[in-house]
Amino acid sequence: YNIFSEVLVHLQFSNYQKKGLYPVTNTFWKASKTKQAEPVAAATGTTEESSVTQERGGSWTWDVSIANCSANLNLTNQDWFRGLEANFKQFLLYRHCRFFPMLINHPEKCLGETYLLMVIKSIATQHDRREVIRKTWGKEQVVDGKKVKKVFLLGTPSNEAQKANHQKLLEYEDYIYRDILQWDFQDSFFNLTLKETHFLKWFSTYCADVRYIFKGDDDVFVSVENIFEYLEASAHVKNLFVGDVLFKAKPIRKKENKYYIPQALYKKTYYPPYAGGGGFLMDAPLARRLYWASDSLDLYPIDDVFLGMCLEVLQVSPIKHNAFKTFGLVKNKNSKLNQEPCFFKSMIVVHKLLPPDLIHMWNLVNSNLICSQKVEILKPVGNWERN
Repeated sequence: YNIFSEVLVHLQFSNYQKKGLYPVTNTFWKASKTKQAEPVAAATGTTEESSVTQERGGSWTWDVSIANCSANLNLTNQDWFRGLEANFKQFLLYRHCRFFPMLINHPEKCLGETYLLMVIKSIATQHDRREVIRKTWGKEQVVDGKKVKKVFLLGTPSNEAQKANHQKLLEYEDYIYRDILQWDFQDSFFNLTLKETHFLKWFSTYCADVRYIFKGDDDVFVSVENIFEYLEASAHVKNLFVGDVLFKAKPIRKKENKYYIPQALYKKTYYPPYAGGGGFLMDAPLARRLYWASDSLDLYPIDDVFLGMCLEVLQVSPIKHNAFKTFGLVKNKNSKLNQEPCFFKSMIVVHKLLPPDLIHMWNLVNSNLICSQKVEILKPVGNWERN
């Protein structure tokens, strides 16, 4: 970085510190001036089969350290490819690029037995969402002797003009909190699938002693207390994968829709059952099998649908549960029920809360809130909920 960029970044963080977002510390900035940063590989991938290597002492390492992957230009000669929109062309040209280097890694997160690992998808510029999560449901803690840990999953900033500054801010944030995992691919909607597969590889590499995983977005309300209650009641369930599951969902063919998929990319009438990506729970043995399954499939541009495809390969049926509301509490967004804390108190996940709304609801739910009764939805699901 030139001196002006570094001063700008430092000033930006000074403003955040004044607002109470980050603690004051100057050692990071001093270190950055005296220690030369290691070179970062280009944001491309590799098609070479990657293997997990074991170092002396039994620790495992992320083995993708270089990137070397070019576009599959053979596709450009095919008629069906020429008719696709530019973003789908880009996705297909580089779909074979599956393995990317890690820029920030914290394998120590999985040292020792961990009951629940909270895994949150985020992007560099959404530091305010991460900060609110750290202060609310993402706080690392021990509950009845069971450890709860968390990590945030990120790619590289997509704003090329501010990429260097955003990256420096992210590195400083991680210097303080030590809870960010970052890979060298650009954060984009289609690359959410890469975030999914890279986490599964990371988990299979480092996390031998984790029992359960919660995986969700950075704009959700989560009740860790209700997660524990549900998991304790579901301890007998094998291949646990539970969330807001969609059955017989159809690919969207309207081009103006965010989730549009052209016929050339998916020809079937229905998607396999899949859980909304806002938040779901799974057990660790299944997560390791999902990594194997993900490696056997072509990448798909919608990450939660792709995970449903992986479950289909494993012949595992995801469980639908009413405590997961990844599309809001009720369909009417203007309904007062969406602001009712007694409903939130009974849920595991509620999607689409920005930081001020999240911290407001968190404070309400965790105050001396008196509700007429707690909704009985945390019991193990029956067969009727699978259909």
